[in-house]
Amino acid sequence: MKRIRQIALVFGCALAMAGVQAQTPKPGGTLNLIVQPEPPGINLGNAKLGPSSFVGSKIYEGLISLSPKLEPIPRLAESWTISPDGKTYTFKLRPNVKWHDGKPFTSDDVVFSFTKYLPATFARTKLIMEQVEAITAPDPGTVVFRLKQPYPAFMYIFEATGGTIMPRHLYEGVTDYRTTPVNNTIVGTGPFKLGEWRRGAYIRLVKNPDYWDKGKPHLDNLYFHVVPDAVGRSIAFESGKVDAIRAGDVENFEIARLAAAPGVALSKAGWEFLEPMAFLNMNLRNKPIDDKRFRQAIAHALDRQFIVKNIFSTFGEPMNGPFTSSYGFKDASVETRHAYDPAKAKALLDEMGLKPGADGTRVALRLLPLPYGETWQRLAEYTRERLGAVGIKVSIVATDVPGWFSRLSSGDFDLAYNFVYLLGDPAIGVNQTYLSTNQLNRGTAANVDGYVNPQVDALLVKAENEQRRGERAKLYSQVQKTLSEDLPILWTHQMVMPTVYRAKVKNLISTGLGMNEGFADVWIDK
Repeated sequence: MKRIRQIALVFGCALAMAGVQAQTPKPGGTLNLIVQPEPPGINLGNAKLGPSSFVGSKIYEGLISLSPKLEPIPRLAESWTISPDGKTYTFKLRPNVKWHDGKPFTSDDVVFSFTKYLPATFARTKLIMEQVEAITAPDPGTVVFRLKQPYPAFMYIFEATGGTIMPRHLYEGVTDYRTTPVNNTIVGTGPFKLGEWRRGAYIRLVKNPDYWDKGKPHLDNLYFHVVPDAVGRSIAFESGKVDAIRAGDVENFEIARLAAAPGVALSKAGWEFLEPMAFLNMNLRNKPIDDKRFRQAIAHALDRQFIVKNIFSTFGEPMNGPFTSSYGFKDASVETRHAYDPAKAKALLDEMGLKPGADGTRVALRLLPLPYGETWQRLAEYTRERLGAVGIKVSIVATDVPGWFSRLSSGDFDLAYNFVYLLGDPAIGVNQTYLSTNQLNRGTAANVDGYVNPQVDALLVKAENEQRRGERAKLYSQVQKTLSEDLPILWTHQMVMPTVYRAKVKNLISTGLGMNEGFADVWIDK
């Protein structure tokens, strides 16, 4: 992205259709899915948790999407240029695009989204917009972003889940974008519109007849069913009530069995941009967690190989640092490894002066489990058992998704399980979690642990603006070395997120956004 680049509509369409079968799509039909757990909201501008993104990405759009190789695909922008110095991005917008309420989409909506709405509702956008000197709209079909300095990751902010384009006309006179009741008015430009939401039962999306990509979407309806337990979700797929299940919808040990049924397919694709990883947040504001030896003791007390094999049923890969194995700039050679070694964990606790009492307890902590189903609950129970074995008494604090989000983002925890997305580039996916300036009340992917290291801050800031890939790699190697030594977070594993679906469903996963794509190209071979 360092040279001038013009992406024409024809090129974008070719990318979007890469891997699409040569069959002629058949119009009509209903695709039945599961959303787990039921999202607190589906306005993609201010609801960013996984379930919200899954549903909302069919309603709202960004300027681009991303191919499996993370190449930009035109969406609301049909083309763009990037100046030779990497500081000016000019987007040409699609003409004749309408919001779901019939109002025209223009460059004013893009300027509003990135200057007002998203910085107020989404910490990641607020952080990245600090790179921007000005956003202008020379005409209704053009938007220009002028950066203060080069930022090689900039194109990645424009996909739908992170760079949601919001309808400016609905928010006239609004000052608090986070809490305004207008957020309950679901109006996007995407291939589907909100039809009905029956809380506790389903969310139904209906075809947008005025969608800008003529002839699409192919489907008439999308149903996102709310099924409260994993057994019920397995039965829903087996019985034919639903056509696809995502990772987390059912127990991982059920996936191979369900995928082996006739007419069923399994895919591990579609996570190339999100690149999910799981970890244990540790609140460094609280004693004795602020002592690195205590965090090392926790790392040695937990068997991450066991976690991947027995709790996540082999769908994952243990990690020793902030970059997954397939992530750009990964350097495993600099990582400090904390092998499973309960005896070493006890020795570190003894060294700290945390001697066991009569009942074997050295210290008591609260653990906030991720409320995304039984697998995560078992992980919390395993953690309680293993930490208890070395004298760390753990109380599991169960809560629902809004409660988990509130407590984690506000710092009301000792330990908390979480998973985050790495989002294509460390300047986006890593910075948000470790910069000392991005802490509380900025979402659950922020630096909720309270980690402060000026050296890491300086490296991250320098790397995000470095255009030479080799130099960026050196800077990120230093970041990985320091973070794996400091252990501000216990990285458990790189997540493998399989999708199981009926083979009659075509083009279900065709881009690097996977199931968070808009589904305009999805059709059912009836």
